[in-house]
Amino acid sequence: QKVKDSMRVLLPVLLNKSHDSYDKIRAILLYIFSTNGTTQENLDKLIQNVHIESDSDMIRNWKYLDVPVISSFVAQQHKYARRDRSKEETFQLSRWTPVIKDVMEDAIENKLDSKDWPYCSQCPPTWNGSGAV
Repeated sequence: QKVKDSMRVLLPVLLNKSHDSYDKIRAILLYIFSTNGTTQENLDKLIQNVHIESDSDMIRNWKYLDVPVISSFVAQQHKYARRDRSKEETFQLSRWTPVIKDVMEDAIENKLDSKDWPYCSQCPPTWNGSGAV
């Protein structure tokens, strides 16, 4: 059953004194992952009310792994364009394709945007896709 108001479920867990601070950080991260980020103001309130100011970097540093900790319109624009795989033959239990597969296929085909991927070198124009570069 889908949780309608996740904050209402989350707050009693966070305010419970018997839970460890690392468990509270995990709960906050699960909330952030499920909502695709939160506002800066909401995150600051959560950290202050739960008294985990010293460990707040554990939450904020997820942005370096491309997790939208702070949701904003700019962060939504940098979503990687997915390939249409509806025609591919799949197994019943493995229909989901990770984003890294799309990225790696684009890297092999030399289709990565140099603005988003500045450290990927361009293949020579005579490269036919076989062998190491």
